[in-house]
Amino acid sequence: MSSAAHPTAPNQVDGPRAWFRLAVCILLSTLGGAGMWAVVVVLPAVQSEFGIDRGDASLPYTLTMIGFGLGNYLIGRLVDRAGVLLPVIGSALALAAGFSLAALSSNILLFSLAQGLFIGTGTAATFGPLLADLSHWFEKRRGIAVAAAASGNYLAGILWPTLIKWSLASTDWRATYFLIAAIILVAMVPLALLLRQSPPERAVHAPASLNGSGNGPGKPVLSPTVLQWLLFLAGLGCCVAMSMPQVHIVAYCVDLGYGVARGADMLALMVAGGVVSRLLSGVLADAIGGVRTLLLGSLAQCAALFLYLPFDGLASLYLVSLVFGLSQGGIVPSYAIVVREYLPAHEAGQRIGLVIAATILGMALGGWLSGWIYDLTGSYQAAFLNGIAWNLMNIAIIVFVLLRGKQRKEVFA
Repeated sequence: MSSAAHPTAPNQVDGPRAWFRLAVCILLSTLGGAGMWAVVVVLPAVQSEFGIDRGDASLPYTLTMIGFGLGNYLIGRLVDRAGVLLPVIGSALALAAGFSLAALSSNILLFSLAQGLFIGTGTAATFGPLLADLSHWFEKRRGIAVAAAASGNYLAGILWPTLIKWSLASTDWRATYFLIAAIILVAMVPLALLLRQSPPERAVHAPASLNGSGNGPGKPVLSPTVLQWLLFLAGLGCCVAMSMPQVHIVAYCVDLGYGVARGADMLALMVAGGVVSRLLSGVLADAIGGVRTLLLGSLAQCAALFLYLPFDGLASLYLVSLVFGLSQGGIVPSYAIVVREYLPAHEAGQRIGLVIAATILGMALGGWLSGWIYDLTGSYQAAFLNGIAWNLMNIAIIVFVLLRGKQRKEVFA
């Protein structure tokens, strides 16, 4: 933690200061989430202006996701050492610079580099690193706090596309990007200054059983390193599965003859369901723990994926998409809660960042895999089965962790 920050007392945990900080984090996550959604909305206009095909036009999004994934880990390490204030201010500056440079770009390569180097990494600071810092401010209500802050990423998916569509109706994508840069700079820096107080100090006591029933004598347990990489693989697996409907639902609807608009509506249902799911998962995590919540979310997501196989009618697809959104939204923040419950508190930033990076890699890999499988088979049925297989791997890992892991319980000094 930064030694220059103001001291805090343990009794501020779960107190008014903590809830105020949560509100600030939700706003920052919603504002910073512009980097994840803006490029998707302006993609057709960028493709048309630069005269490129859809494959080349997808490069900016790919680089944005790479920057987002790496940024979660690298900035998380910085947060562990210096606190969250400077990284979030840096995020605002990087996003403002990135959107401005992208607006000035003369070709798709420069546009893509601005997206990946500045916008992707800038967005990262307002997700995993922000969740890691916030988790230190809560004990009894850590689950709902982390889940609510993570919902800012979905709220961004409601706010920014709406704003961008309004702007594009009266101007072009370059002016829209300059507008986003100005909003982020003006709004995020003052909000970041509200986070200058250091989290309460904690003392880490002896580990206790992960499953709450005790690991009997001689029963194997997991080291922090092994547990970290199991969570990495689990995050990869669940998000390869998650990406199938999220990335391809619009194309799937087009193949079925329902059109782009219907697919977009289903994607919106998933996002709305995801917000509800994240909040509910937070409440559940506070009651039964992060790993059990993660397992329930993974099981529910797998069941929802199975429902896509027999049901392809328009009404049924709307319903299944809503069920999918309600099942999967809480999975990613649950990883942050698990890390905070079972791994060293002073390494929360980098450890949460690494798992979040795995989920982003899973989304990127899964989106590509589903398209590749579709090209091979001419159908999305095999792609859904591929997603289910990755989801089953994820479930197996979580069950193993639940049965064999060791929790490091943390109490306040």
